[in-house]
Amino acid sequence: MTNHSAKFKIKDMDISSGAPLVAIINKRDAERLDLHPLDRVKIKKGKQVETVVIDIAESTKAVKPGYIGVLEEVIKSLNLKPADKVSITLARKPLSLEFIKKKLDGKKLNAKEIDQIVWDIVHNKLSDVELTYFVSACYTNVMDFDETIMLTKSIVKHGTTLNLRKYPIIDKHSIGGVPGNRTTMLIVPIIAAAGLDIPKTSSRSITSPAGTADTMEVLADVSFSVEKMKKIVEKTKGCIVWGGALNLAPADDKIIKVERPLSIDAESQLLASIMAKKLSVGSTHILIDIPTGKGSKIESHAKALKLKAQFEIIARKLGRKIKVILTDGSQPIGNGIGPALEARDVLDALMNKNDPQDLKNKAVHMAGIILEMAGKARKGNGEKLALEILESGKAYKKMIEIIKAQNGKITKPSQIKLGKHTYNYKSTKSGRIKNIDPMAISHIARVAGAPIDKGAGVYLHHKKSDKVNKGDTLFTIYAESNEKLRFAIEAIKNNDKKDIVWIK
Repeated sequence: MTNHSAKFKIKDMDISSGAPLVAIINKRDAERLDLHPLDRVKIKKGKQVETVVIDIAESTKAVKPGYIGVLEEVIKSLNLKPADKVSITLARKPLSLEFIKKKLDGKKLNAKEIDQIVWDIVHNKLSDVELTYFVSACYTNVMDFDETIMLTKSIVKHGTTLNLRKYPIIDKHSIGGVPGNRTTMLIVPIIAAAGLDIPKTSSRSITSPAGTADTMEVLADVSFSVEKMKKIVEKTKGCIVWGGALNLAPADDKIIKVERPLSIDAESQLLASIMAKKLSVGSTHILIDIPTGKGSKIESHAKALKLKAQFEIIARKLGRKIKVILTDGSQPIGNGIGPALEARDVLDALMNKNDPQDLKNKAVHMAGIILEMAGKARKGNGEKLALEILESGKAYKKMIEIIKAQNGKITKPSQIKLGKHTYNYKSTKSGRIKNIDPMAISHIARVAGAPIDKGAGVYLHHKKSDKVNKGDTLFTIYAESNEKLRFAIEAIKNNDKKDIVWIK
């Protein structure tokens, strides 16, 4: 393609790429301009210019000659209208491709190179294929501590930050992979009721039946701007909001998107991802929970210890106080698995009635550690103070404040609707429960409709070590339609392992 520009009419493709800036031209125009798939062109409308990745339409059905099909991200970026005409010229490839290749070759990146890669990610300059190469490079040629710290700082730099001008600022994070485990929704009101600021951003589910944001959304809104989030925390000392709506670490969200299909979790990116999100909300005191055990995300105890040491080194180099704990990830935490069922567990625990003891105990233990870290309790007295705040009703009162500040109305378990179609899975023998397969339970809950159907999921009537009799209900499946309930029952029959609940 020569340097002179070619004119095109706009065609709105009415689809989204999910991030990369993509445009489509007809095959005849591509041949005329010597353009190939994944080439980059500059689209110019008046004084506005945007660089996009080109795709090629093989027929006139998708895009006719003389037209350029634009995806939603390009329309938004250039404020394009259907009647607009634009010009396109060849553009150079992003600078960061050279640095990604350098990392693929096993070489160390410097701060400037890492910053350029992150800038290109945030500004949608890299295609998913190119971003995947970066993830793969860091997976095969793991970043050292210096590179990881540079990546963390760059992710924070190229996103929005929350500045509360307070000290200390508390945060906690779980590596995840355990069904239930809604400790955040107990810890936040306990810590806020103790007078500490805890601006908690949480994720939606990726592969589990519910993320913390999915569960909190049953009770209140979770999507806010950073400005609104700040007002909520200034008013209540705490919040539980969806991090994806805040633009706090946009590069991280885009990296996670391409990691998902292959379940790649490059150590350096995992560390940078978590620490960047903590730094972006101004956290000074951080608690990290690494669940371990068979069926959890980090099954190896040795790997968990290695990860713990890495978190501690990076936090120290970033000037943050951190405590990393290893917890049991071999079975679900709490009774409910799925947004509505987990929200019920949380409110039950906060109201001190019918509460799942394992969820309550873990949350109190973690809150106690935080209270000691932040100087609110003497060493060894943190759990006692956390339990007192929970059992006195102060944590429940604080949660109601947070729910109302987040435009919520549901404050009692009875107000939460569950799926009306149910199935009871009964024990075929008497004995003691030796194990509950967390992956199988997660799969059944997702097939039943969770987390998209908020009322869908699985309720566990018994946990590990409980004694059961033949015919006892081990768990109940909830679904919002008969069809999804049938799918969930079929998932039990098709389970490739011997037992979902192992009784001996």
